[in-house]
Amino acid sequence: MVLPVSGLLQRLLDVPTWALLSLVGLIVFAEDALFVGFVLPGETAALIAGVAAKLGNAPLPAVLAVVILAAIIGDTVGYEIGRHFGARVLDLRILDKRRGRLLDAQALLARRGGMAVFLGRWVAFFRAVMPALAGTAKMPYPTFLLYNAAGGITWGATVVFAGYLAGASYARVEKWLGRGAALVVLVVVLVGVVVWRVRRKRAEAEAERAAEAGSGAERGAERGAEGEAGASGPSAPSQS
Repeated sequence: MVLPVSGLLQRLLDVPTWALLSLVGLIVFAEDALFVGFVLPGETAALIAGVAAKLGNAPLPAVLAVVILAAIIGDTVGYEIGRHFGARVLDLRILDKRRGRLLDAQALLARRGGMAVFLGRWVAFFRAVMPALAGTAKMPYPTFLLYNAAGGITWGATVVFAGYLAGASYARVEKWLGRGAALVVLVVVLVGVVVWRVRRKRAEAEAERAAEAGSGAERGAERGAEGEAGASGPSAPSQS
């Protein structure tokens, strides 16, 4: 399994600079603007772009600019879609199995306002839906843009530099052990990131199920208490 993954990664790192930047920018943009963050890994694309920058396949400033601008513009498009289409966005079938998390995102937005836009940038699901939710909630655009830009800049720089550091490790291993071994190490690093993300999603799903179970138990207890209250209420006066 390692060889095909390594071959795919090598092809990504060997494509022309303009093609690499275009592909990365498109993936990061679409993740937020078109609600495809569930299948298009913008985070992974930005990581690979950072690796490519360290290996000299793309200028680091260009990678940073593309990732950050794509993130900010993608969020802005998502915001406008939510503002103009509102509830129809929330009825998309792709969200049917994620209603619990969608409610969590709405609750976070209601509690934290613009800060929810910034925080949402760091969670894959929230990153895909928070801009549209902010638009649906009619958040003032200047407020949205402020937190959107802050989130896009910090997230983009963090992920790209993480890839850049991974690329530095790749370069050292390539010098010591050869390119094949370096590819294996890089694949292991990227697979580790993916595994971590999968485990985090599973933990979040388990937490949601536990919360739903707790809410169901509370509702059952409330109904039981109401029933007992009704049964122990004042009885009709007896006739003598």
